[in-house]
Amino acid sequence: MRKLMNYALVSLLVFFIVFFSSYHLMNARTVQVAGKLVTEVETKEKVVALTFNGGPSKQTEQLLETLADEDVKATFFLNGSTIVKHSDQLDPLVKSPHQLGNQGYSYERMVLKSPVWIKEQIEKTDQLIREAGYEDTIPFRPPYGKKLLVLPLYLQFQQRETIMWSIEPQIYAKIEAEPESIVEHVTTNTRPGAIISLDVLYEDDVEYSMEAVKGIVEALKQDGYSFVTVSELLKYQQ
Repeated sequence: MRKLMNYALVSLLVFFIVFFSSYHLMNARTVQVAGKLVTEVETKEKVVALTFNGGPSKQTEQLLETLADEDVKATFFLNGSTIVKHSDQLDPLVKSPHQLGNQGYSYERMVLKSPVWIKEQIEKTDQLIREAGYEDTIPFRPPYGKKLLVLPLYLQFQQRETIMWSIEPQIYAKIEAEPESIVEHVTTNTRPGAIISLDVLYEDDVEYSMEAVKGIVEALKQDGYSFVTVSELLKYQQ
């Protein structure tokens, strides 16, 4: 009986160790089990990559106008299902100087999923972007930044990097973040080679979103930073 209890306790302990290790690995921003993961680039040059998640959206046109007014380039990580929903917004992105990235088709977390499911999620979105006429490199970012085992192994097999970020303002909270607080968070934490991650925010208040984006760009420009795409940023790696 004692041996049985000891076995049960050891099994329970192993379970919790595996569970918490997997949970930590899934949420880790700087570590994964295989392949190359990028959160920022080591460089002395004052360059940064501004990235947007979750598009295209009803905001795309205004966002492109804001970036054009500031003469900066960004990288847009798109979802396949959102491309289908806002197909009219894809062509302006393809024709813009910005880089287009892949963030899966359904924007579901890519953990505890089959290799076939992950392959379909990524390839369907790649196909939609290519069919729209985009010819440059398509970087990949996991939805919500979640990855565990199958996704990193698939990306490694495809010789594709996992693009994360080094700066993410607290914009996913349920409470609204004032544009000024978003700008302050980004400018305070930015350093050469940073990757800034922003959601496509405030669907019902476009001007609110544009104020935050414009504020970030103007503040970093004033501090001597220039903006490049993710692929361009990777070329600065020391």
